Amino acid sequence: MPELPEVETIRQNLRRGGANSPAILGWTIESAHVLWARTLAVPDVDEFEKRLPGQQVIEIDRRGKFLVFELSQDALLIHLRMSGDLMVEEGSEPRSTHCRMAIEFTNGQRLVFIDARKFGRVWLTAERDLILSGLGPEPLDETFRSQDLYHRLHAHRRRLKPLLLDQAFLAGLGNIYADEALHLARLHPLMLSNQVSAVQAERLWWAIRTVIEEGIRRNGASIDWVYRGGDFQNYFRVYQRTGQPCRECGEVIQRIVVGQRSAHFCPNCQQL
Repeated sequence: MPELPEVETIRQNLRRGGANSPAILGWTIESAHVLWARTLAVPDVDEFEKRLPGQQVIEIDRRGKFLVFELSQDALLIHLRMSGDLMVEEGSEPRSTHCRMAIEFTNGQRLVFIDARKFGRVWLTAERDLILSGLGPEPLDETFRSQDLYHRLHAHRRRLKPLLLDQAFLAGLGNIYADEALHLARLHPLMLSNQVSAVQAERLWWAIRTVIEEGIRRNGASIDWVYRGGDFQNYFRVYQRTGQPCRECGEVIQRIVVGQRSAHFCPNCQQL
């Protein structure tokens, strides 16, 4: 479930401290323990546990929905997928439930990767670009302009909702923020991308950035037991509001399935 704002919130908490989590920049790894082997995409468990000790956390970045830990020798990439989360614990405490990987630091603290559904993945690599190269542009990047979105939309003939979820098209968007952005831009989720006008593309570009920035400001959305701490769910326009009145016009919010994913929209504000 975690999308760009939720992942960014976790990054900021780990980097600067907050939400009961200390900043881990500068910490040195003492040991690593993989408790669910399939959590690792690369390398294998033995190499992973041998390479991490002694490395220091230099920086924590984000690319799309990936958390990127810059270590003194390698890059540690984590994708939370459906139910992943990262927490800092006292090393003397029992490991959290559903812990799939634990990294112990020399100061007695540990970083744990919790993943109830076991869909999350971890990479330890010296060549991060091999893993991240297929991602589309960052929605909040200063170099990504409305004209770029317009040209990217017209390079395809796809429905807007599934196209926005395609991480090769735009990095970081998921169900929540795609639905919210489309409503704010007053565009129907089934509209074909190559029929979007330049004015509509500019509105969509602005809407995507607006809902993402608002999501980050509110520490993401907490809609189930998976992600904790955010309150953006209290301000949803359409997502998971099926049958409720639109906050703009009062029309009843509807839900449809597009490409095996749900889409929530207002039939009045977002006419096809």
